[in-house]
Amino acid sequence: MMVLAPTRLFDGETIRSGAAVVVEDGRITGVLDSAPPGALTLDGLLSPGLIDIQVNGGGGVLFNDAPTLAALRTIAAAHQRFGVTGLMATLISDSREKTAAALDAVSAAFEAGMQGIVGLHLEGPWLSGPRRGVHPAANLRPLDDIDLVMLTARRGFPLMVTVAPEMVSPEHIRTLADEGVRVSLGHTAASTEQTLRALEAGATCFTHLFNAMPPMESRNPGPLGVALAHSGAYTGLILDGIHVHPLSARAAFLAKTARRMILVSDAMATVGATSPDMSLFGEPVSLSQGALRTPSGTLAGAHLDMTTAVRHALGMIGASETDALRMATLTPAEFLGANDRGRIAPGARADFVLLDSGLVPQGVWIAGERQT
Repeated sequence: MMVLAPTRLFDGETIRSGAAVVVEDGRITGVLDSAPPGALTLDGLLSPGLIDIQVNGGGGVLFNDAPTLAALRTIAAAHQRFGVTGLMATLISDSREKTAAALDAVSAAFEAGMQGIVGLHLEGPWLSGPRRGVHPAANLRPLDDIDLVMLTARRGFPLMVTVAPEMVSPEHIRTLADEGVRVSLGHTAASTEQTLRALEAGATCFTHLFNAMPPMESRNPGPLGVALAHSGAYTGLILDGIHVHPLSARAAFLAKTARRMILVSDAMATVGATSPDMSLFGEPVSLSQGALRTPSGTLAGAHLDMTTAVRHALGMIGASETDALRMATLTPAEFLGANDRGRIAPGARADFVLLDSGLVPQGVWIAGERQT
């Protein structure tokens, strides 16, 4: 048994002072109002470990380049130093064979008991050509019966897919949702009506709000307007100050609140790596002034980590400390249906990050074990 007694504790909803957490066998067995004798005192704010539902890479590795168990280990380790104890490995639109390899790699990670991987996010290839961003046009395709069989096979981890409503029928979305797949809408030029039908069919989220979707107009709200107005839909947000203007991000936060907005990194291989350069589908991508861009100037994912996103939530959009942390812990856990993550409560996993007064990570625990 281990008892942690931080200066402050964020339990997923509120911040408490003087509380202590009891850990046994990788799980939280109690939360005490005061620290008992022998507790390990921690100077800082103890929070549930951060959860990132959109991670393309890290530590110099891009998941598309190597959808393997070894790559997942490298990516997870790179993001742990930024407080992430659970991430959705994300595959950018690729071949059917690469998609199958990604599914197999995450399955192998769970079978091996690898820590730090929550599940898999397939960002395409069922996307809109005009709104594809850096997703290669040659990789985009309609969702077919072969895809449905592959995606609906029962697995022991959350599966999230980003689709464009104009590329995937409501019937197919309903089939995916009925089988437990988290369907998110993104990289889309869909009409308002198409977007609404996708939500009615079972889609529950919007991928990186504002990006790769048309602007909202007074008589044509489109995907963005639907996302902001829909009280139940979750929205991912890349809060680096580059992908979305801080005022736009603040407006979205006020509309969605911390209970439906999810901070995401959209991190590429450069996060946690020594080199500022990488390649994507054979095209060079360089980091300049905080942005990753192709030679044509197109944004190619983000050079962002989750604790920086949390800090930006305070400074850029005026979120409270509790709301900023919730958007990186409990809210993504609720979206994924991961009831034992994102909170400090009896029965939850003992996944923590210790943050200093500037919300910089000072320590990370996964399943009760402090990471080096």
